[in-house]
Amino acid sequence: MKNVVFFDLETQRSFDDVGGRHNIKHMGLSVAVTYSTATAEYRHYTEENVNDLIAELKAADMVVGFNVLSFDYEVLRGYTDYPLKRLPTVDILADIHRTLGFRLSLDSLANATLGLGKSANGLQAIRWWRQGKIKELMEYCQNDVDVTRQLYEFGREHKYVQYRDRRWRMKKVPVNW
Repeated sequence: MKNVVFFDLETQRSFDDVGGRHNIKHMGLSVAVTYSTATAEYRHYTEENVNDLIAELKAADMVVGFNVLSFDYEVLRGYTDYPLKRLPTVDILADIHRTLGFRLSLDSLANATLGLGKSANGLQAIRWWRQGKIKELMEYCQNDVDVTRQLYEFGREHKYVQYRDRRWRMKKVPVNW
């Protein structure tokens, strides 16, 4: 059985805190969650066991995430010199951007495709981190992993995902996962 690892992470700091997008590797990992199809289990990580997270990603047959190439892997560059971008990866956002020429949020795709929404956002996640609310942070991150997994599986089965345009019309985006 192929081991597909669905992955998301949250950060300790915002873009403003680190001086902009060119300093992503300084944002620091607060929490990360993976879901492995080989074990059908979620795993939870913090900065203390980030090396275990990196090992799981490296061992995967494929990593699936949303904006992992430009964000999550860049955050992890603060912890490893391993070229994570070389891992077999499906980055849903990158695929959507290549097809449409513009970016869509995970929330907008999940709402239109699955009728699901995100429970919070990245800035709320940073506030939870600063407040020491690790349980809430882990739940939020796990929810994002689950939404990403369901979106990927829908696209893989049906060969499209959906979003609503500015006029609220439903639009299909072809995918080849």
